[in-house]
Amino acid sequence: MKVSEAVQSRLSVRAFLDTPVSRDVLETVLALGGRAASGGNLQPWRLYVYSGQHLADFKVKMRARLLNDPSSDPLEYDVYPDNLWEPYRTQRFRVGEMMYALLGIPRENKAARLLWLTQNYEFFGAPVGLFCYIDRKMGPPQWSDLGMYLQTVMLLLREHGLSSCAQECWSRYSRAVGELTCAPPELMLFCGMAIGFADPDAPVNRLASERMTLDEFATFKGFEEAGK
Repeated sequence: MKVSEAVQSRLSVRAFLDTPVSRDVLETVLALGGRAASGGNLQPWRLYVYSGQHLADFKVKMRARLLNDPSSDPLEYDVYPDNLWEPYRTQRFRVGEMMYALLGIPRENKAARLLWLTQNYEFFGAPVGLFCYIDRKMGPPQWSDLGMYLQTVMLLLREHGLSSCAQECWSRYSRAVGELTCAPPELMLFCGMAIGFADPDAPVNRLASERMTLDEFATFKGFEEAGK
């Protein structure tokens, strides 16, 4: 698979088959992903990867938590800025409306939308759940490194026919996740990731979010003078 093919076929998959994922494949992908760019070669990502009974038991605990106390744990970072402004507000709103349209859930059906959101904490049925942590003393440049690592991993998963969904929503339940991972206190949970084989029949997996055109986010100067 060409890199361009992996980029074009990578989607945030929200419905997975229960087909098991080979540990060997995961180890290959996660290790090779470590070649991602990292400022000063700090490699700040720390991973906890679960499947099988460990993941099943955790899902049971999360269902009970969401049923009895859906309020979040104390937040350690904001996923989005307060009072999101344009064009970012519209882009976020638009992708949500596209997803709910595929699911057949109208805007006024708040209960159904909230029920759908709980699927995040089932890893959308994926057989593998990954949690990515970072040392809480690290700064924005190292958080950027996390993004480069995770994107590299998601593209490598496509090479193996696997799909994924990066999930910052797990940061709302960092203490609950910590009971599973037993991560040391110096680490902060950044996100989770669902990994598995996409369900080809699930309507939600037809969601292809709209992207800005190049001229909306890139400026080029000096190429005319260089004759290019």
